Amino acid sequence: MEQLMRIIAASLLIGYLSISAAWKGEPGVLHVVGKVLCQDCTKGWNEWVHGAKPIKGCRVSITCMDDRSRVVYYGSDETDDSGEFDLTVNKYINGKELNKKACSVRLVSSPDPVCNIPTDFAGGRSGVKLSRPSMVYRDIKKYTMGPFYYTTPMCDEPDNNENDDQEDKH
Repeated sequence: MEQLMRIIAASLLIGYLSISAAWKGEPGVLHVVGKVLCQDCTKGWNEWVHGAKPIKGCRVSITCMDDRSRVVYYGSDETDDSGEFDLTVNKYINGKELNKKACSVRLVSSPDPVCNIPTDFAGGRSGVKLSRPSMVYRDIKKYTMGPFYYTTPMCDEPDNNENDDQEDKH
């Protein structure tokens, strides 16, 4: 029984050390992570739904506002080879705690010459507010977003609002 207790204690200690090493022990920090993919509508259904490719070098931003709708924090990150981003935000800005619900994450740009039209699938074009953290560990919260998608110009939905306005004027 004593040996079993030692094994349990050792595995808990290893788990604790690996989690703290993975998060670098940054206190008072929010991590906003996600993925950016290219979805090509010219492919067949299965490839379109399951074959989205990660885009390296996409810029994703986070903007946080205060209670008077003023920007108190803006940050951005580029996606890696896997299309993943990791935005790190201090929970305290100018001595005040950041209102996480007033933070919005959105797509900014894509370096891909073909797949560079942001979609609003998962809110990437208009922005997504932080809501519930996907992980909480001590003083660190992780929010998982998306995946966000870019598409090709051929797949972009036409903006019909302009035509509707012109018809109303005639």
